[in-house]
Amino acid sequence: MSLRGRIARHFHPKLLTVFAEGYRWSDLRADSVAGLTVAIVALPLAMALAVASGADPATGLLTAIVAGFLISALGGSRVQVGGPTGAFIPVIYAIIATHGYDGLVIATLMAGVILVVAGLLKVGTLMKYLPQPLVTGFTAGIAVIIFASQLKDLLGLQVDGVPAEFLPKLGVLWAHLDSFNGWALALALACIGLIVGLRKLAPSAPGFLVAVVLASGAVALFGLPVDTIGSRFGGVPSSLPLPALPSLDLARCIALLPAALTITFLAGIESLLSAVVADGMTGRRHRSNTELIGQGIANGASALFGGLPATGAIARTATNIRAGARTPVAGMLHAGFLLAFVLLAADLASYVPLPALAGLLVVVAWNMSEHGHFRHTVRSAPRGDKLVLLLTFGLTVFVDLTVAIEVGMVVAAFAFMHRMAGLVEVTAGVQLIEDDSDGESASDAAQREQLPPGVEVYQIRGPLFFGAANRLDNLLDQLFTRPNVFILRMRLVPLVDASGVHSLTTLAERCRRQGIVLVISGMQAQPMAVARRLGLAERPGELHFAADFPAALRLARSLTSEGLVRDIAGV
Repeated sequence: MSLRGRIARHFHPKLLTVFAEGYRWSDLRADSVAGLTVAIVALPLAMALAVASGADPATGLLTAIVAGFLISALGGSRVQVGGPTGAFIPVIYAIIATHGYDGLVIATLMAGVILVVAGLLKVGTLMKYLPQPLVTGFTAGIAVIIFASQLKDLLGLQVDGVPAEFLPKLGVLWAHLDSFNGWALALALACIGLIVGLRKLAPSAPGFLVAVVLASGAVALFGLPVDTIGSRFGGVPSSLPLPALPSLDLARCIALLPAALTITFLAGIESLLSAVVADGMTGRRHRSNTELIGQGIANGASALFGGLPATGAIARTATNIRAGARTPVAGMLHAGFLLAFVLLAADLASYVPLPALAGLLVVVAWNMSEHGHFRHTVRSAPRGDKLVLLLTFGLTVFVDLTVAIEVGMVVAAFAFMHRMAGLVEVTAGVQLIEDDSDGESASDAAQREQLPPGVEVYQIRGPLFFGAANRLDNLLDQLFTRPNVFILRMRLVPLVDASGVHSLTTLAERCRRQGIVLVISGMQAQPMAVARRLGLAERPGELHFAADFPAALRLARSLTSEGLVRDIAGV
């Protein structure tokens, strides 16, 4: 296939789909409100993430404007919002410390090119195969690194040249503990308390912005002795720089290739995770390879403007959806509102105290940590999943993110092979998912004829593990009509891991949102035990377990005859 044909096949932004469907005034009104809401959240966050990464706050705003606009305009999700994210903080900090800021720009440009190529080669599909414990482990590890990176401003310590590595960083900060500033800590704790309090009392309020504005007012009014953006960085420019191609040479590019690959991996994984979260909240489907290509173009453009790496941001995307966004125009408008702030009100950023931004990032780190999921996996998941989680977490914090991912994947693969050692005879030559009408036996065909109207049946064959769990993602999309009851037969599934249970939980949630009762039949002992330990339990009228297919069929008949499904679906 020619390059032009490959681009046409794998790059089709959702924005084009939206315009083809027809974009109305009501859509623009809803997208404008959502875009403004996300811009209010992104404004302090972009500056805080840039400062934590070792850059100036203007660079964070620049990245959110340029990359944020292109991620929405060219991506494969209707509601994805992009920009700088917390996952990049340790990576950017280390690259700047080792190669300088110009090295970061070159690495980001290279990562953009690699992401475009990856999308054209359909690598977006392969990125779905990361096991859930590995993702949780490195996300929690990044959260710990972000928290450690904020200790300097959180405590108001006067120290230059803080190392990028975790343990040396703590050693340097401990050595300068005598410069502790109580006002800085009090201000940061007040911001944290205000953000947490507003989330509980007024969830729709822009807690980040309110906390930063009030903290800035307090510093200006009472003359609190803390560092501000103005005192450390001299403020934020009121214009955008012109794009420029960085100076490139082969030796420098080879030296920066590992850094570029790390940026590529993080940008690809986090953008696709964010798109999956958006799919779960909206009931729609993203285009993974288009998303990678859009991310690549956005990162390349950010580098040309001297910006930071960018990717889809889960928190901002969720905010966008909750604010009523309908199309990618909302994310594009969010970038436009940020640009308006830079052009019209950049001088106000000089008054923002750095301890307030540190408090904001402490909240971001806590949200990133997935502490509940982390504890749940350690407590209840199979031993192999626990090992992957803890090993990835430890290597991320104490060694290196790239090493953590590599080792975590290898250990996950070996753990799976160990589980499968006694099941080879059972699973050899069996396809993963197959509907009963394809290669069905006579008994299966007879059972299928007994299905009442509004009932659909699919069957899983073989182990539902991290390498195959994503095959459930588009199961409902294969149906021509929405059933009232969906029976998932699992009598031929000998093994399930944490990622498999996560996919079953996601399927159950999608069924609930669409008013479909999910009935899982014939679960063997190991899958049932793991599912129960990880919290997958019956919910009357939404999710049921049946001992075998005849029992599931009887349950489906009772649900349809009693009209329970119609009540749930609201028809």
